Amino acid sequence: MKAGVSTACMYPTELEKAFRFLAENGVKTAEIFVNSHCELSDPYKSEMLAVKKEYGVDVVSVHPFTCGIEPMMLFTAYERRVDDMLDYFKNFFEYMNSFGAKFFVLHGNKNQNKCDDELYFERYLKIQETADSFGVCVVQENVSRCTGGSLDFLVKMKKALGEKASFVLDVKQAHRAGNDPIQMVRALGKNIKHVHFSDCGKNGDCLKFGYGEYDNKTFFNELKSTGYCGNVILELYSDGYKNEAELAENYSALQKYFVDNDLI
Repeated sequence: MKAGVSTACMYPTELEKAFRFLAENGVKTAEIFVNSHCELSDPYKSEMLAVKKEYGVDVVSVHPFTCGIEPMMLFTAYERRVDDMLDYFKNFFEYMNSFGAKFFVLHGNKNQNKCDDELYFERYLKIQETADSFGVCVVQENVSRCTGGSLDFLVKMKKALGEKASFVLDVKQAHRAGNDPIQMVRALGKNIKHVHFSDCGKNGDCLKFGYGEYDNKTFFNELKSTGYCGNVILELYSDGYKNEAELAENYSALQKYFVDNDLI
């Protein structure tokens, strides 16, 4: 396993500034959260590519800002919207290719927007089929306010799609939905391709690593038992740490934990 940090941790700092800070402070693995359409293009893209090259940052994943419109564009009966959204996602996939990123994080549908499971799975496959030509893997996230927040739904998705279903396990979102992340690992197994991590305890569900009371040792060991050798991305909110240096230090602490416990 390899520790990383999402630029989303520093929101609302502008993307290129957040990315540069992480790079300058020793973060070698990162997820890019694109906050606005203009960030997919120059001058922002070129600036970030220069930073990536200068500091040797491995960009492993991209999270789009499109979660607010995904239910309407992807999970209704109006096919033209789906086609338009797939064309729009190509902008992200091309962007990912520029950075060498593999995983595209999808929030998906919201519970308020009715969509039967079969249609959902069909639309997910369409997104993945579009991503295939770019070498990108679409990972469904377990966001508590979304359809994917239900473990039962994710298990159905795994059974229906088999190896074609890929997931990003977000630890804080699991807790918010009343799911134990350890049980989610056991249920979803090798279909988990990416992890968003934060600690959990009496002080909240989006804490720095080592600042909660959750059984992280068992969680990481369960991941290892599935053969997981991917990235564990710190995804905190800006009120989850005092300053940016503290964020970089927590990244180092998480990576050290993986080394010390033979998890890399």
